[in-house]
Amino acid sequence: MIDIEAMPYIADIPPVQAKLRPDETALWFEGRATSFAELDRRSNQIANGLIRLGLQPGDRVGYLAKNTDAYYELLFGCAKSRTVMTGVNTRLAPPEVKFILSDAKARVLFVGKEFYAMIDQIKAELPDLVRIITLDGDREDWDYFPSWRDSKPAEPPGLDVQGEDDVIQLYTSGTTGLPKGVQLTNDNYRAFFTQAGMLEWSSYDAGEAIMNAMPQFHVAGVNVGVLASLQGAKTVILREIDPQAILRLIPEHRIAHAFWVPAVILMLTQQPNIRETDFSSLKQVFYGASPISEALLRTAVEIMGARFTQLYGLTETVGAGTFLPPEAHDPSWGKLRSCGVPWPGAVVRVVDGDGKPVPTGEVGEIVIKSGFVMKGYWNRPEATQDAVRNGFFHTGDAGYFDEDGFLYIHDRVKDMIVSGGENVYPAEVENAIFGAPGVADVAVIGVPDEKWGEAVKAIVVKKPGEDPSPESIIAWAKDHIAAYKAPKSVDFIEALPRNPSGKILRKDLREPYWRGQTRRVG
Repeated sequence: MIDIEAMPYIADIPPVQAKLRPDETALWFEGRATSFAELDRRSNQIANGLIRLGLQPGDRVGYLAKNTDAYYELLFGCAKSRTVMTGVNTRLAPPEVKFILSDAKARVLFVGKEFYAMIDQIKAELPDLVRIITLDGDREDWDYFPSWRDSKPAEPPGLDVQGEDDVIQLYTSGTTGLPKGVQLTNDNYRAFFTQAGMLEWSSYDAGEAIMNAMPQFHVAGVNVGVLASLQGAKTVILREIDPQAILRLIPEHRIAHAFWVPAVILMLTQQPNIRETDFSSLKQVFYGASPISEALLRTAVEIMGARFTQLYGLTETVGAGTFLPPEAHDPSWGKLRSCGVPWPGAVVRVVDGDGKPVPTGEVGEIVIKSGFVMKGYWNRPEATQDAVRNGFFHTGDAGYFDEDGFLYIHDRVKDMIVSGGENVYPAEVENAIFGAPGVADVAVIGVPDEKWGEAVKAIVVKKPGEDPSPESIIAWAKDHIAAYKAPKSVDFIEALPRNPSGKILRKDLREPYWRGQTRRVG
């Protein structure tokens, strides 16, 4: 149960739960259990450690590591010190990581061993960084997290936490290719908690086990653990996606609730031993972030026997927006292609170019108004004003409502590609490919992919007299941007279709690949 009065802000969660259930497990990670009392004490130590380093309210704290239990200790510690947890996508290339840490002006960085070499490469260009702390040791020149943490006093730091304090900053790419820091505040999360408490998918019993297999640099990966701790449940954390580990941990911990993107659900259903797995403890599966086929949904429901809920939301809305409840997954409802109905405290509309609601069944841009809509984009006032107008966040997704009030996503106003839950923006990929030898012109689109929902495809016009191969173009892209953003395939074309103003007609390019697909966006 979510008790908003007792725990209105993220910083309040550990001390309240430490009093209610001090010895119960809050976090489990690779055989290591952390009790709620330990979580409260450690987050106090972290808060005091950050304050001793001279960090002030509003300063950003970077986290570049794969999933660990330390992430939540740090998140709560940052909240108590009124600093801002800033997770960095672990799949980014060094220049992209440098941009994010520079943009956030991160003062302290907690880093996992897989990224030591990357930080060595870029740290000289991060003048705001005053301390690097390793999560895995092996560096005499950097502090080791457990030793650093445990040397600090365990009493509460005693700061007066404010509702307007930023608590989490997550980066989302923009159509220009420059990532934008999404500022999520205590008040945003209070609105999120209040509404989540009214919904089945986010209601857990104390002591239940919740699986967190999603990256902690994504809003879904953050929220799963926060919601679990908020309700006295145990968060079972996976370092990264491992289908066999997931199938093993479900019966081992009696997992009751789990969030998986469709690509993970597909991986699980393809495991040869999935029907031998004991799913009797699994009450709910919630999913979202990318397309999912109706056939896959039916297979997963049949094998797992859990109640499935689809979630549609964005980082800018704390991951909230609409939900497709379990009963609507009954094929007889005819709603499997829908992303559901609005959250109880959200106003979701479909509007035209002037911001006016369109008639039922007519396609327009999806906009969302709620207390969980972000404060803004960090140091991007113009982008914020463009995204949030009259209190409504403009999602960039195009959709329509049916006569029953269920929302359907038709396409994207912005051309973002969602591949395996990761956002990829064509402009950034095109910018990388344009410099490749033999490329005269390029457009990047998302095409259907059975495993990832969408895959990145480059449509290339060759330079006269030159004959680049798909392999050479893909390799070039991987040298300049994160590998997951690089195209999975390359097709060649004589000329790109453009409108009179020169804008590429991506819809025309996408249509042959999406023809016959019933679910274009999840």
